[in-house]
Amino acid sequence: MHPLIHPVLLCGGSGTRLWPLSRKSYPKQFVKFLGEESLFQLSARRLSGAGYANPTVVTNSDYRFMCVEQLASMEILPQNILIEPSARNTAAAICAAAICLDSQFGDSMMLVAPSDHVIPDFARFRDTIELAISQADKDHIVTFGILPKSAETGYGWLELTTKLSEDFATLLQPLKSFVEKPDSEYAETLLKGGMHLWNAGIFLFSSQTILGAFAEHAPEILANVRKAFERAETDLAFLRLAAEPWSCIENISIDYAVMERAQNLHVIPYEGSWSDLGDWNAVLSESEADGNGVVEIGCSTAFNCHDTLLYSSNEAQELVAIGLRDIIAVAMQDAVLVAHRDSAQNIKDVVSELKLKGVTQAETLLRDYRPWGWYESIALGPTFQVKRIVVNSGAALSLQSHNHRSEHWVVVEGIAKVTIGDDVKIVRENQSAYIPMQEIHRLENPGDEPLTLIEIQTGSYFGEDDIIRYEDVYARS
Repeated sequence: MHPLIHPVLLCGGSGTRLWPLSRKSYPKQFVKFLGEESLFQLSARRLSGAGYANPTVVTNSDYRFMCVEQLASMEILPQNILIEPSARNTAAAICAAAICLDSQFGDSMMLVAPSDHVIPDFARFRDTIELAISQADKDHIVTFGILPKSAETGYGWLELTTKLSEDFATLLQPLKSFVEKPDSEYAETLLKGGMHLWNAGIFLFSSQTILGAFAEHAPEILANVRKAFERAETDLAFLRLAAEPWSCIENISIDYAVMERAQNLHVIPYEGSWSDLGDWNAVLSESEADGNGVVEIGCSTAFNCHDTLLYSSNEAQELVAIGLRDIIAVAMQDAVLVAHRDSAQNIKDVVSELKLKGVTQAETLLRDYRPWGWYESIALGPTFQVKRIVVNSGAALSLQSHNHRSEHWVVVEGIAKVTIGDDVKIVRENQSAYIPMQEIHRLENPGDEPLTLIEIQTGSYFGEDDIIRYEDVYARS
């Protein structure tokens, strides 16, 4: 019987190559690209069940409630959610998770994985993990390499010590070296040589083994992460790592900081389907296409198109394409992307340009997700704003007031509990409530279903910074 595996999900990236669907305010790991569950949810489900502990998640403050909500919808309770004060790459994140688990459970078997990868065959992947455990039990670090299907330039590669055999699935061997992302010519050489795998960035090791590796190869990172953990503060269900020691940590990947220097590193090949869903070409490849290589997602229709992806997220908008070949077309309510497939990798650079121009769509969706639900602006004028607000069952907004606007709430679905000053009342569908400027108020959903209301704001200023909070169940200032 192998030791209990503690999954560690790394959940801090922004996924700009999948803009406009993935943005800083709601990055790709939380998006449902390929079905009814997000990439984050699929990652959590893949590493749950018999033999697996509840996951430890390493993320940032902006995404903490998204993690909780998406896990809760799957009835998965996270073991830990560690909040990074700032992005410091994978070395610091993995080190923090190891220190946390080691302090809780002693030496713990850890399976570290990005939360935005696609691995459809859960059973096959778990079988590969089972094969790797024997080496991880022997104080080795195990990394998982993907059997390459093409001369990929977007991934790092792993150099083997022994050429893959027909029964390579049982072949676990010492790793010879890491290879940086190659150019196309070198990638072809690696593919034909049969001595390399794609680097998936997935690792299996015990907490004591990886902490020993940090002590040997990256002692300064280990020391500062320990300080950040020792000075961490509990915030609701989250553990906020201390900002001051965290800021002293080098921004470096686990590969550079530890793995390339470690002598106890083994690799095991994984033959099954895998993708890091790094760009829109990957979405096209992972989706079910018709006979012409066309994928239609959402409200989209293709005529005489070939090898093309059409993705429409707006139910009120039909995306229609005629005579396209090798095109990516993504339509949202506030942004539209049209790109040749050969240019898909350049979308990250385009997003940077949009940020320099001050385009809000570069990083922010129209729909703003909050711990209690979400809202989106429907109409905005000089003296008014209209929003749709959805409050999750049992959730509540903060007790608050506004200095520059009054609000009128009309319930269209569900039941609202409304506090206005000292008055508390239930507002049902087709009923409304008026909140005068500067009046202290709160909105709650006491029902079992989501609450939807239309909010009409009138006044001189509608920024989200015009909120004075008096009480908040989510401990926001």
